[in-house]
Amino acid sequence: MRISTFWYTLRQGAKNIWKNKMFSLASIATMAACIFLFGIFYSVVVNFQSVVREVESGVAVTVFFVDGATQEQMDAVGEQIGKRVEVSEKVFVSAEAAWDNFQKIYFKGAEDMAEGFAEDNPLANSAHYEVYMNDISMQESLVTYIQSLDGVKEVKSSDLAAHTLTDFNRLIGYVSAGIILILLCVAVFLISNTVTIGIAVRREEIAIMKLIGSTDYFVRAPFIVEGILIGLIGSALPLLVLYQMYRKIIVYVGEKFLWLSGMLEFLPVNKVFSTLVPVGLILGVGIGFLGSRLTIRKHLKV
Repeated sequence: MRISTFWYTLRQGAKNIWKNKMFSLASIATMAACIFLFGIFYSVVVNFQSVVREVESGVAVTVFFVDGATQEQMDAVGEQIGKRVEVSEKVFVSAEAAWDNFQKIYFKGAEDMAEGFAEDNPLANSAHYEVYMNDISMQESLVTYIQSLDGVKEVKSSDLAAHTLTDFNRLIGYVSAGIILILLCVAVFLISNTVTIGIAVRREEIAIMKLIGSTDYFVRAPFIVEGILIGLIGSALPLLVLYQMYRKIIVYVGEKFLWLSGMLEFLPVNKVFSTLVPVGLILGVGIGFLGSRLTIRKHLKV
């Protein structure tokens, strides 16, 4: 494409938006509303997912050994566990460490009672591994593998927690996909209507352009640009508003609701918007392109 043709196409696309101001503003407003809702939903979801991942990181599979297992056998089991892709971290807890932890919890305030066990550790056979996972949904396969290892007596896992967290993650995924699909359909429909009006208004001009030898691309390009510009403007504006809103909200919550800050830690604004901004802009431009492209194929016969 020549530079002059590019600038002509860009100007004509902008003129189309100006000529159909009311429809263009309606499309931009709808696009902005869609991206704004998408941004809010995305911000909420990524923060919830962060909380879920934090909870998942605290769920561990506990591996106990057969009575009389040597340290070499325990180390061998630990080495095999550490090779699994499901495992993010494994922590070895000796019998002595297990007894110390038990005392801190159950003999708190009555430490003298625990001194009678100084020479006889009641948890002598309780050495174990605490195994943490990359993804809680992998727990079942990991437990099955560990149970097959020599020297392993018992594997304790929280099936209820694993199933609950897995189902919650799946639910978030389904809801996200459904809402995004609805927003996309609404935005494409409105941009399509705007471009259709533009085609109707310029139908005679388009006919004259074809008579003097204009190519199909030259006729269609301004309408594609129109859709892309509407998508770009309609996505950039709400992203700017959302950025300021999110930044102020996390500061406000941190200052006014200290008890909530202790339970819920918001993701930093840069971490959220480093993904949200490019995704939002791509969505806006993509929706604008798709809406105008579909409309041209349907209504513009050149």
